Amino acid sequence: MNKEQIISKGKEVIRIESEAVKNLIESVDDNFAKTIEHIFNSNGRVVFTGMGKSGLIARKIVATLNSTGTAAIFMHPTDALHGDLGMVRSEDTVILISKSGSTEELLNLVPMFKRIGVTIIGMLGELDSRLANQCDLILNVSVKEEACPHDLAPTSSTTTALVMGDALAIALLEMRGFTPEDFAFLHPGGSLGKRLSLKISEIMTSGKDFPCVNVWTSLKDSILEITSKRLGVTCVVNDEGILAGIITDGDLRRLLEKSLDLRNLVASDAMTLKPKTIAKELLASFALQQMEQYNITSLIVVDKDKRPEGIVHLHDLVKLGLQSR
Repeated sequence: MNKEQIISKGKEVIRIESEAVKNLIESVDDNFAKTIEHIFNSNGRVVFTGMGKSGLIARKIVATLNSTGTAAIFMHPTDALHGDLGMVRSEDTVILISKSGSTEELLNLVPMFKRIGVTIIGMLGELDSRLANQCDLILNVSVKEEACPHDLAPTSSTTTALVMGDALAIALLEMRGFTPEDFAFLHPGGSLGKRLSLKISEIMTSGKDFPCVNVWTSLKDSILEITSKRLGVTCVVNDEGILAGIITDGDLRRLLEKSLDLRNLVASDAMTLKPKTIAKELLASFALQQMEQYNITSLIVVDKDKRPEGIVHLHDLVKLGLQSR
């Protein structure tokens, strides 16, 4: 194949599969609605099973359902016949994925499912098949043709099954009123989860690592505080412990440019008044927004009486993957 033929083949595969997905719209019918309503009202899990490529698609759908608030598991048909069937309960819903509707391993499982008393839903490519005749509900994922020129490798059929699974997951998500906060709770390690759940109190620098001096602290000692705490800043408090200002590396550079005698200066001579502050109960993502808005790299964390409790630095937020959207 030359370059043009390769490009043409790639486009043909995408065309065939996109048409299969487009035709799938007609399969979102009463059975789809009944499936959603049944799963939503069920107290059990959704148990997916399928052989080969269908099994791989089932695993992906299970992952999507679990991450969007619907409990689901994958059960390999062969393993089910050798003990794993014990994971299925009568309150569960079983979804069988099969293009042919005649997968022998699934057919062997059906009597067992009926004995347990679960609802059986078929995600099938053949509506007039042995499996279809034994299912309580059928989700039609039939295709006119596979993208494989020999009609052998599952391509269009697996794509449509995957898309149908996504349709199930998102419809259930809407039914449950699943929120971004819910998603974050189930994805605490991801950047989205951190943006939506991580609070200032969990990441701020406090205690002995928190840089802080009094307004009467000598400028020399203030510089040592900045240097030793390695955040490039120190907050400045008055005698009552209330925030009075902040000294940054930039403040020190500007002071040096004035060619003043620094030996007799104190912290209040170098500090910037009214520094930006934040409460520890707020989300870390809000701190990042504030830093970007005001073009600063640090925020002083204060309590309701304006007493400093810590500091949050831009570098810490970036390390956590809290880049803004």
